Amino acid sequence: MATGAFQRYVLPVAKFGLDGEYDRKSWSIYITPEQAAAPAKFNFSYQNAVVVAPEASQLTVLLNNRIVGQQPIASSDAPSNVTFDVPPGLLQPGANLFAIEAIQRHRTDCTIQSTYELWTDIDPAKTYLAFDGQEAGRFSSTDAIRAIGVDETGRTQINFVVPALEQPGTTKPLLRLAQGLAVLSGMPNETFSFTTDALPQTGAGRLTVLIGTPTDLQSLITPPPAAQAAPLASFVTDPKTGAPVLLISGPSWPAIASAIDTIVSTTDRPATARRDTLVTQRWSAPDAPLVLSATNLTFAQLGVKTTEFSGRRFRTSFNIAVPSDFYANAYGEATVLLDAAFTQSVLPGSHIDIYVNGNIASTVPISSTGGGIFRHLPIRVTMRHFKPGLNTLSLEAILMTKEDEVCVPGTTAGAAPRFALFDTSELHIPDFARIGQRPNLAGLSGTAYPYNRATQPVPLYIDRIDSDTLSATATLLGRMAIVAGRPIDVEPAATPGAIGERDAIFIGSISQMPPAVLSQLNIAASSQASWRPQVTAQSNQAEPSVTFDDWRSKVSGGVWRGQITSFQEWLRRNFDISLSSLQFVPGSQDVFTPGNADSFLIAQGKSASGGSSWTVVTAPSASDLREGAEALANQVNWPQIAGHITTYSSKTGKMESIPVGRFDFVSSQPWSLSNYRLIAANWLSTNILSYAFLLVVLSLLIGVTTASMLSRLGRRQ
Repeated sequence: MATGAFQRYVLPVAKFGLDGEYDRKSWSIYITPEQAAAPAKFNFSYQNAVVVAPEASQLTVLLNNRIVGQQPIASSDAPSNVTFDVPPGLLQPGANLFAIEAIQRHRTDCTIQSTYELWTDIDPAKTYLAFDGQEAGRFSSTDAIRAIGVDETGRTQINFVVPALEQPGTTKPLLRLAQGLAVLSGMPNETFSFTTDALPQTGAGRLTVLIGTPTDLQSLITPPPAAQAAPLASFVTDPKTGAPVLLISGPSWPAIASAIDTIVSTTDRPATARRDTLVTQRWSAPDAPLVLSATNLTFAQLGVKTTEFSGRRFRTSFNIAVPSDFYANAYGEATVLLDAAFTQSVLPGSHIDIYVNGNIASTVPISSTGGGIFRHLPIRVTMRHFKPGLNTLSLEAILMTKEDEVCVPGTTAGAAPRFALFDTSELHIPDFARIGQRPNLAGLSGTAYPYNRATQPVPLYIDRIDSDTLSATATLLGRMAIVAGRPIDVEPAATPGAIGERDAIFIGSISQMPPAVLSQLNIAASSQASWRPQVTAQSNQAEPSVTFDDWRSKVSGGVWRGQITSFQEWLRRNFDISLSSLQFVPGSQDVFTPGNADSFLIAQGKSASGGSSWTVVTAPSASDLREGAEALANQVNWPQIAGHITTYSSKTGKMESIPVGRFDFVSSQPWSLSNYRLIAANWLSTNILSYAFLLVVLSLLIGVTTASMLSRLGRRQ
């Protein structure tokens, strides 16, 4: 890298890998006018599996759909650094599409299993754009907020410096600003922090925001004179580091709130406005289309291009999104209309599989010989694995040939295409039932439901305004704003009594949570005293006694329970029936007590009167709260929030969810006979005994009615 160059890391994840015989990943980065005008180079470092054949494997880097470099995959011993020049004029101010594509072949093996051994890992810490000159690192307007980018681990950190942090009236505008910045940047792993007295460390993927009146900021920076008379929001240069700092100031806090609005107002939209996409392009391009009713989408619209393939296992993925009131997981079926072709070398026994969120949803065997062309071949895909928000669908073709069975030297590197997938293929989503459910944490993680639909400010109860608690709140609200597509208007509530019968959010340490709120959400009130991080056992504790009688009861009961479990698995495996579906009325929700291994908890339930949703976000301490919020807001963990309660352990990094036992329907659409018919179909498909009972009752009614009619008709003796 040239002296005085400015670096921008480009990988939005902590680990970036390309797997199998074909893999392609694409995302976008935002480039400022200064960066677009500067000469640039693209640098990356990679290492691959030792079984990858370099003579037949290739890595391709594309920028705005133009190849900027190709590299044989030949770095199994140690990581290799590669640098490509970016052609002048190729980078444009605004969003720029990056893509990395890998074609990999095995050195010696021709089996399908061997394709799972192929991988190439790219190091995010050594993958960056290098611009000549430091001018590329300057931000000339607030629009450059979109160009914050990521650090060497794929994270984005926004640090607020607010000397008057605990002053009344500052919380609402600060949280509005945090959400606005989250939506503007759109980064997948974004965290917020608050300090009061010092400028934090600067660097890649970091943005420092100074907020306060000129008097408040005097000890940190010299504000422009204009801030004494009017609201001000602009980038200034930190005199110590030379890094850009976002300064928001004004003569009073109402003026500061007005300055915040000049930034955030561009992201506002009415809660009732319809949106067509769920924004994902910063980590997975293109944006996922949001399907609200019957829709046909071509693979070209979903970002899947026409591809010829010469290997054994072809896999490609795309994203779609469904709304928070999606209710078709028990009966719904989508259809892939496949346009593809395969050569005569492909043997019967090959097959094409469709996966939804990593779960197999459909399989189509290839049974013909002599090759063939599929023209809109319908493949039915069950929607049971769909969830509110983002869903990833994958198409995988398993191709077997006689050449692979023999596997003579050179077969693995064959270049003759065996399979072709065309971007004219379509995904058809039928009309599906739409009705909200309470509680529904999957809806919260998917689209920030129900708060994304609030037309009035959402009450937000925070136990205390300290740095850790406010940082956790901003991080979670920022993530919710991204999936909601807009900032959520929140109104801090001083007491639980001020909330009333409204959808609300409670954030704070467990000891400060209102006991009535915990009880309402079936969280044991005793947790306020008992939930503490694990500590080393005291040496004077007695060892637990173990007797033969204890184990005799465990074993005898265990055999019986094991038989029941085996029967449950048999029902689920062969008939897709669970014991929870074999009941007329859902069981009551058990009171939950978090274990000391858990360090963070998010729960949702009904309000005291049952007419709204309450969400509790809590932890044993404020520091645990902040750490847990940052972990769950990560793109990898966020989609795992589901059920009635989700817990996280900082020691193990694991998340666990408790399914919803009993829920209420919440009307989300105007009355429609077709929608209620679909709702009934899904409910009856879920509650098998109720369906069977209704079927028997209707059969009896038909029989009685028929017998009554026949008794009145015909001749009588």
